[in-house]
Amino acid sequence: MELFEYDIDPACGGKRLDVFLAEVQADISRSMIKKLVDAGHVSVNGASAKAHYKLKEGDEVTLSVPDPEPLEVRAEEIPLNIVYEDDCLIVIDKAPGMVVHPAPGHSGGTLVNALLHHCRDLAGIGGVERPGIVHRLDKDTSGLVVVAKTETCMQSLTTQFRERDIHKVYLAFAKGTFDRPTGVINTPIGRHKVHRKKMAARAPGGREAETRYEVIQQLPGYAFVRLFPKTGRTHQLRVHLASLGHPILGDRLYGGTLGPGLPNIARQALHAHQLRLTHPATGGELRLESQLPSDMRSLLPEASTPITP
Repeated sequence: MELFEYDIDPACGGKRLDVFLAEVQADISRSMIKKLVDAGHVSVNGASAKAHYKLKEGDEVTLSVPDPEPLEVRAEEIPLNIVYEDDCLIVIDKAPGMVVHPAPGHSGGTLVNALLHHCRDLAGIGGVERPGIVHRLDKDTSGLVVVAKTETCMQSLTTQFRERDIHKVYLAFAKGTFDRPTGVINTPIGRHKVHRKKMAARAPGGREAETRYEVIQQLPGYAFVRLFPKTGRTHQLRVHLASLGHPILGDRLYGGTLGPGLPNIARQALHAHQLRLTHPATGGELRLESQLPSDMRSLLPEASTPITP
């Protein structure tokens, strides 16, 4: 059971209880919020409340979310864009919109479901619900994901990520005009104190996080940037750019909503472009690259600066 507690401030006074909870619990659907309220998992000032209850300043809201039942992860025949594969590991160029592993609300259609069909011996490597998964990309982030196919490879890749020996390069489009062509963001990142499914820079108890950036091309109202994360915190690149006042285009969670004069994109314009690691079996260096997908290429002028490593 996971417990969430909220003190209602003046800005939230007058909101319906279910509307407020849907806003602060972005990963829980409105219909599921209503089911939790109806089942008595939500209280206001210690008493059960209806979904349509109008909140008042000073109200204390408590939400208890029952632990999900264990998921039965099934193999599904879903096409994969395979960049590299051998007996040890497989690297996928993940399309935007694909969830990496099953979770409540996403039991199928994920990268793991596809991998279980493609790699028959993957089940159980590193866990039942996330077999082979050593790192993740957000649902609407595209690009390279490396997956272990053996326990030995899983251990090696996990260690490389923990020791920061795996080097990643991302490409993104961010709002606004950058003051400097390069820079380093080393702001700690932690859970947002109100919106618990959201991360925040300089949050109390936040963990160290570091991102280096380079502006590849400054465009009217937005910039094409290259990002080098040193750490791998949840939503790190999205939070760090937003903390500079340059949220990623299309990132509605962190302020990247599109406005007048900005190009249109249906998701956050963030792509895992390059990956460099030590191959667990051979000890040699493995360098991989994924080209910018078409929806992000459309944000570049026709005569744009070439992308170079």
